Amino acid sequence: MSALTQALTLGAGYNAALVTVGAALLGGAAGSVGTFMFLRKRALVSDALAHSTLPGIAIAFMVMVALGGDGRNLPGLLAGSAISAAIGLVAVDLITRHTRLAQDAAIGAVLSVFFGFGVVCLTAIQTMTAGRQAGLETFLLGSTAGMLYSDALLIAASAALCVAGVFILRRPMTIVAFDAGFAETSGISVRAVDFAMTSLVLAVTVVGLKLVGLVLIVALLIIPPVAARFWSERSERVMLLAAAFGAASGYVGAAVSATAPALPTGALIVLTAFGFFAVSILFSPHRGVLAQIVMRRRTSVRVHRRQGLLALAKDEPIYDRMTLAVLLREGLVRPDGVMTEAGEAQAAHASRDEARWRVAAALFEPAALPVRGDPLIPIDGLFTDDQIAVIDAHLAGAKGA
Repeated sequence: MSALTQALTLGAGYNAALVTVGAALLGGAAGSVGTFMFLRKRALVSDALAHSTLPGIAIAFMVMVALGGDGRNLPGLLAGSAISAAIGLVAVDLITRHTRLAQDAAIGAVLSVFFGFGVVCLTAIQTMTAGRQAGLETFLLGSTAGMLYSDALLIAASAALCVAGVFILRRPMTIVAFDAGFAETSGISVRAVDFAMTSLVLAVTVVGLKLVGLVLIVALLIIPPVAARFWSERSERVMLLAAAFGAASGYVGAAVSATAPALPTGALIVLTAFGFFAVSILFSPHRGVLAQIVMRRRTSVRVHRRQGLLALAKDEPIYDRMTLAVLLREGLVRPDGVMTEAGEAQAAHASRDEARWRVAAALFEPAALPVRGDPLIPIDGLFTDDQIAVIDAHLAGAKGA
């Protein structure tokens, strides 16, 4: 615990602190960029991009070795992965536009072919006698063990640029994500915005290869936005929360990795992100599992209360034990089933509300009804005083007739 505390407070050494900060920036960039891909319903595109980077890494390594350079040069490997991923993205686009295959089928074909080709290239690299190929497979799952100061600085700077790009383009990307047709009629080039969005995903994917690895960078792009979606209905808040979840995942995961060097960094970062997702899906106040259970319980109680009160108003016996238990708990009936004074008043009010809702449904258009005419909600306060007077007048007229 003392080692973990030191890592979390950036006291585990200069290089560990630099990697932790860089991972936090990468997580923030991945969360913010992934939000728009998630809202655009193109989350699988990031999967194709990630798997398409492997051949580029392997080919870049072989080219640099053939030219007499260091095959493990990180900028060269990232450049190769970016070119390979761009080719994979173009292949997906061409297949989708010029064939009858859906986008998910094109993505599945491209990522599997590119990943398989990359594995073959990595196998060939292992037979080479030059280039320091040992450890090249860490790009699959991520690792910080052999990271240099310049590598960490490159990752941090690139992630910061991605965050800046998201901040600048957030409005057009939001419009395109929710309504591409409206964006087109408003003068926004949907194709250009999609290209910018995909370019940001490509940048985050390439930058995250060293830390998270190409297999798990997809999770860092998707899990934080999905977790953030449980907490808000507004796109900007979802983006900020996703960036915060991603940054916290990168920070905590990298810190834990500094204390457990035998464990892969990328896996720890993704598991931390899953922790935020698990908390969100369970405890978010409106869309979480526990909130839904409470909401359904309250709705069930309201239904039993209303049905029981209507039965009491009509002097009908109550056979449902749950309904009777609700009325007893709220002091609306006595144990022998006789109404209390509070029960009589609420039964009369429920009967009047039911009659009012029937009249309101006949008088007003469905779109004009508050809460779509839900009889579980008291009608007082939902309509104006004038509307209530009209409803009561019609109700009185119907009774007179």
